[in-house]
Amino acid sequence: MKQPIAIGVENYKTIIENNYYYIDKTWMLKELADQKGTVNLFTRPRRFGKTLTLSMVRTFFEDERNYAGEKIDNRRYFEGKKIMEAGEKYTDELGQYPVIKLSLKSAKQPTYEMAYNCLRNEMIYEFDRHRYVLEGKRLSDAEKKSYERILDKTAEAGEYETALKLLSACLKKYHGKNTIILIDEYDVPLENAYFRGFYDQMIDFIRSLFESALKTNDALEFAIVTGCLRISKESIFTGLNNLEINSVLSNNYAEYFGFTGEEVEQMLKNYGLEEKLPEVKQWYDGYLFGETEVYNPWSIINYVKTAISESQPFPKPYWSNTSSNSIIRELVEEADSDTKEEIQMLIDGKTIEKPVHEDITYGEIHKSQDNLWNFLFFTGYLKVVSKRFEDRRIYLTMSIPNDEVLTIYEDTIREWFDRQTKAIDFQPFYRAVLDGKTEEMEDFLSSLLEKSISYYDNREAFYHGVMVGLFGGLSGYAMKSNREYGNGRPDLVLSPYNPRKPVIIFEFKSCKKYTEMAEGCRAALDQIEEKDYAAPFLDKGYTKIIKYGICFCEKTCMVEMR
Repeated sequence: MKQPIAIGVENYKTIIENNYYYIDKTWMLKELADQKGTVNLFTRPRRFGKTLTLSMVRTFFEDERNYAGEKIDNRRYFEGKKIMEAGEKYTDELGQYPVIKLSLKSAKQPTYEMAYNCLRNEMIYEFDRHRYVLEGKRLSDAEKKSYERILDKTAEAGEYETALKLLSACLKKYHGKNTIILIDEYDVPLENAYFRGFYDQMIDFIRSLFESALKTNDALEFAIVTGCLRISKESIFTGLNNLEINSVLSNNYAEYFGFTGEEVEQMLKNYGLEEKLPEVKQWYDGYLFGETEVYNPWSIINYVKTAISESQPFPKPYWSNTSSNSIIRELVEEADSDTKEEIQMLIDGKTIEKPVHEDITYGEIHKSQDNLWNFLFFTGYLKVVSKRFEDRRIYLTMSIPNDEVLTIYEDTIREWFDRQTKAIDFQPFYRAVLDGKTEEMEDFLSSLLEKSISYYDNREAFYHGVMVGLFGGLSGYAMKSNREYGNGRPDLVLSPYNPRKPVIIFEFKSCKKYTEMAEGCRAALDQIEEKDYAAPFLDKGYTKIIKYGICFCEKTCMVEMR
């Protein structure tokens, strides 16, 4: 029996208890102990295992107690794992520290009050989980009263801003050891607040929370903070001279977020999917963290789970379906001519070079295109190919990581183009088509294509899709695309409900040179004749048939008629 695969399970204990397939990342625990960073910030794209990693760290280090204060042994969750081979120096750390784990992702709410209440409830949950510290006389009466005010929600607002410091101090008194603090998705409330309009309020709260818990906290052993971006200019991390940043540019801990090539190959082998490796690599590989190449773990897990239950599995954009991908939409909608050209280069598999900086704010994302490109890079929509240092700045050569992310760009551009065309009055174009005015058709189509981003250029499928979309509003006609007529399948046929009106048959071609367009039109018209596309309509008694051969080249076209 092969191990079941868990989708969306982010609790380490749940994975081990249910014998779910787990790629062993526990060696990270040794590196945490060796490097001894006091406050460690890990920034990675969404769905790259940050929450599961924190759950694993907590399970290993935590001196976990039940409400009665009885110790819970977590050693069984690491039997057979890599960390148990590291030696007693490391395994003796198992279950030795009180741990606070706080997730901020619940603060994705429409108002500051709702977001604040969600964060407050997360802290109350941690206080309740550790309520055993109230037993006995280890805490002072004042500490117990402050603790109980948090629990029963009678604390004043300022007390919640320093709640983590209070909890860590109480835990230290009870356990006799400093506290480990784990904060997950720290930038989610900031991103949400920026788009919802209460950014300054949320910044003030998060800053106060972090300063008390991570900067001036004598009860802190070490802390891990995770998110997608490093946001420092708002002074969230002000004065944290013990902050160690581990971004996608860092070599430290690079292999612990995402799956390495060896890990993916082994997983495919375990499930009898070795032959799928080239497809998996093309779709989900390509990220470079430090100098380590990794696959998107969310997509790999979903792909394998699907593949073992389907006879003919196909790759899908699993990662792109977990978010609105609004940042790509903003890039496309705000693109100037230079940005459109850069998007074109990326779509074509080429690279662009941009200055990079890790200190980014949501308020600055739209101040320049470079900031937008930075945001795309750190959130996983671009990967680094090479880097150089010049004039005190780092420049990254970047490309689209894989086919999965490529589909995000393409789908976003297609949706944007469709919205653009919906605002256009097509009636003059319809009249030109019905009256055989080829120059007016050329002018209209070329004007329409000028609005597009040029990744579509020279792709017959795109041009075909545009033409199909154009005729959705033509009354009195049935539209058929790639249906059998005569001895083949014409690209597009408009058949009138009234037999006195003309049947219109289209065949489309594309070319790479403007000088080839006339030849393309003739080839399209010849194909209509040779395949005898008009025969079924003549047999039905239609008396007028218009045949159009259209050849596209980049953002222009030529139309010929017979």
